Amino acid sequence: MMIMPEPLAVSTHHHMHIRWHNLAQRDSVPVTEASLTARAAVVGRVGIMMLACGTGAWRVREAMDRVSRRLHLTCSADVGLIAISFTCFENGHHYSQTLSLAASGVNTDKLSVMETFVDHFDSVLTLTPQEIHTKLDGIQQKPGNYTPALLGLASAAACAAFVFLLGGGPIEMLGCFIGAGIGNWLRAIMGRHHMTVIASTALSVAAACLAYLAVFAALAAGLHIRAAHEAGYIGAMLFVIPGFPFITSGLDICKQDMRSGLERGAFAIMVITVATITGWLVAVLVHLQPADFIPLGLGRWSLLAGRLIASFVGVYGFSIMFNSPVKMAASAGLIGAAANTLRLTLIDWAAMPPTAAAFLGALLAGLLASAVHAYRRGFPRISLTVPAIVIMVPGLYMYRGMYALGLNHFAIGGSWLVRAIMIVVALPLGLATARILTDKKWRHIS
Repeated sequence: MMIMPEPLAVSTHHHMHIRWHNLAQRDSVPVTEASLTARAAVVGRVGIMMLACGTGAWRVREAMDRVSRRLHLTCSADVGLIAISFTCFENGHHYSQTLSLAASGVNTDKLSVMETFVDHFDSVLTLTPQEIHTKLDGIQQKPGNYTPALLGLASAAACAAFVFLLGGGPIEMLGCFIGAGIGNWLRAIMGRHHMTVIASTALSVAAACLAYLAVFAALAAGLHIRAAHEAGYIGAMLFVIPGFPFITSGLDICKQDMRSGLERGAFAIMVITVATITGWLVAVLVHLQPADFIPLGLGRWSLLAGRLIASFVGVYGFSIMFNSPVKMAASAGLIGAAANTLRLTLIDWAAMPPTAAAFLGALLAGLLASAVHAYRRGFPRISLTVPAIVIMVPGLYMYRGMYALGLNHFAIGGSWLVRAIMIVVALPLGLATARILTDKKWRHIS
């Protein structure tokens, strides 16, 4: 089939829109009887839409395989962070495509809709390829659930809870609430204008740190609070932690999807590096220091209750930032409250090393998510597990490591970064162990 080129036009876009309907414009028969090109286009579009939601390579490939089987095709796919190369085979013929995204992102609501579409793909087998693409158009154009203001509010609540879990008190929580709220609101605005991830990360982190500083200065002038409260500015920048790529990177590597795993890991490291360097530059310019938090003086059971509540709020906020519906976010919040509180309790009460505690916390999160997924099929596991353990990612360690390196304190900086790396490795290993225990398909290579 020959597709006539459209007239050339000057454009500043580096990623051109794929006209999916053109690939099936001559196929007015049910999709199972359509041409190889038309059916392969459906397979590829399902895969690239799944990838656009932020899920890992294994889930993308599984969705493409399921659709291919129903269309009497055999599919081989190579999945990366923002690109898919695949070939569909049928009766000695084959058709290959390479598809790419403009940028990496996360949308757990759209991921849930796509998984439902794949699960019920048999119901569209009587439709033409054009009609199927129309349905996929509706999913692709589905608007986000929250405005930039609500995303800023979710970030504010999450980071305020995060800083409490790190040891901060009401003053640090207030500063983080305002700083992170402004920072993520700005990042959401820049995202709608398609700013690059480096620019949006750097500007939003700088805005968050400066907003925290403004709150601290106002409180210091009016209430004469102690200078040590400035340490909480670290929490105001934690909304940029790339939890999905960090965790899916580890899961992909566990499944030997090395291209996707390494690309996702590199992306996560890039975001963390930009964020921590920006935070360090702001700290140097305004003379902030990542000091230890002032002890809260809470009793054991009061601290336990506070951690349960803060963990729920933090995970709920991160879930909203990933565009999860309220019920999905609440489910992730409950899982995170149990898993993160277990992790912190093991460290404090049982003197367990943080890496081992992180593994067990992630393992519990994975087991609970599998139970919820079995009960509520509309909730993808990854939409529950990643928000639940993002709050365990050691952003504080990463920032302190970068801060020390920036001051040429290489031994101290290296120590912080090694501890951070060990925890980051333990988290996906815990989730992978849970998947191996609960998911028969995931624990086999084929």
